[in-house]
Amino acid sequence: MKLQANLVDLHQRRIYPAEVAVSDGRIMYIREISDVPADSGYLLPGFVDAHVHIESSMLPPTEFARMAVVHGTVATVSDPHEIANVLGLEGVQFMLDDALRSPLKFCFGAPSCVPATSFETAGARLDAGDVERLLQNPAIGYLSEMMNFPGVLHADAEVMAKIAAAHQLGKPVDGHAPGLRGADARRYFAAGISTDHECFTLEEGREKAQLGVNILIREGSAARNFEALWPLIQEYPKQVMFCSDDKHPDDLIHGHINQLVARAIAKGCDLFDTLCAACVHPVKHYRLPVGQLQPGEPADFIRVKNLEQFQVVDTWINGVKVAENGETLLKKQAISAPNQFVAEPKKISDFQLFHQFYSPYLRVIKVFDGEIVTGEEEGTVSEMRSGQYMPDVKQDLLYIAVINRYTWQAKPALGMVTGFKLKKGALASSVAHDSHNIVAVGTSDESLAEVVNAVIASKGGVAATNGEGDTRVLALPIAGLMSQEDGWQLALAYSSLDAWVKTELGCVLRAPFMTLSFLALPVIPKLKMTDLGLFDVERFDFVEVEKVNE
Repeated sequence: MKLQANLVDLHQRRIYPAEVAVSDGRIMYIREISDVPADSGYLLPGFVDAHVHIESSMLPPTEFARMAVVHGTVATVSDPHEIANVLGLEGVQFMLDDALRSPLKFCFGAPSCVPATSFETAGARLDAGDVERLLQNPAIGYLSEMMNFPGVLHADAEVMAKIAAAHQLGKPVDGHAPGLRGADARRYFAAGISTDHECFTLEEGREKAQLGVNILIREGSAARNFEALWPLIQEYPKQVMFCSDDKHPDDLIHGHINQLVARAIAKGCDLFDTLCAACVHPVKHYRLPVGQLQPGEPADFIRVKNLEQFQVVDTWINGVKVAENGETLLKKQAISAPNQFVAEPKKISDFQLFHQFYSPYLRVIKVFDGEIVTGEEEGTVSEMRSGQYMPDVKQDLLYIAVINRYTWQAKPALGMVTGFKLKKGALASSVAHDSHNIVAVGTSDESLAEVVNAVIASKGGVAATNGEGDTRVLALPIAGLMSQEDGWQLALAYSSLDAWVKTELGCVLRAPFMTLSFLALPVIPKLKMTDLGLFDVERFDFVEVEKVNE
């Protein structure tokens, strides 16, 4: 195969008309020529998502790949942390096996924190021995994000053994340190942790970059940090990569890393610096077997119409065209559905939040649109019935519940949340980072029972009810996290449910289910709700929902 187009050479930092020859999946030669047709477009290396949880797309690797290649993605650095929390080593192996059936180059990590903390109930546990065995597998490229930063700071033996195992095998260690600054940040990264995708302010990003940390600019379906962090592309061009972290199917259908490249160029960032962040830096840092459009390397590259919008025309992986003109050329694969889901249906009375101390003041989780961090507000309930705190739609004071999916008779943990602005009904999800219990937010105990039982009946999924007899469910039978359906059909079904939550229930959040899924994550500040109770991440301890003597 021979192609003639304008070639974007990221190593020489120049653009020139060229003929590219491909044979046996590799670049045979690149020859500069005098001219190419005006509509031939631009050839450049394929894009790499430097940190993503494939499970958050609600798709298994093979189906994720079918959608991602359309946008020029040829590789991902993927943390199978979500399915590992449900199914342990079996879940990681499921992801590895499925990925082998796709040409997209998945680099999976060894999950470092399963469970993420001891403050929630997970479906599995990976100790230092398990992690070391995973790291010894050539298919595992790195140690996944070390979320237990207190464990690093206190030199916890188990945590340090996992990091040491990665270092001994010459594999990178990913970081996860939201808001960590000053001496604590220096100690955390001095442990040999080389990346962070959790920066949400420019000042935090600059401080960590000055420590030599590689900053991953994240733009996902819930956490969106590009606007805050894009100046780092100009200030620390050799230390920046792009990632999505969590990308729901309705967003993936529209774009991937190509969107961040276009936005950076629109901000005035240097073309070559931007493309190195998207194409080169992840390949070098994680030693990915991904070609960089150089002679002798694997033929992994894309053609775009122009260097402004980065609309992808064609994608090649190992010399095989896998996407063309917005259509995937990869065939859908049949997929099994391993799972662990034993929760039984709940009663309305299980979702009634009663007095313990008879205080009218409550700790309320405050949700911020577009962020996975939360705040804390003091709420005052305006109505109580027989010792039960009642939600208040006018104040946007709603129930939140988390239910252990791994135990037959577990009782829900209950609290209050603000920010969803539901006018009626409830929504629930078995995608609930990181242990993936069931998390739900609602305007009444009746609605919560209805929507949670819909998820339980499906053995996992996302669901919503208007509290008036209309309950809608999108089933996720693969570990309660992923679907067996076609990606585009799933995206349309998810978009329809998402739109219904906004129009029928009145939710104001851009991504209601993605935001909901992070409300049970007790490693991201400030207040979170796990199946064991209300957790204050800054105190690193449980707190009462009722505020007493404060």
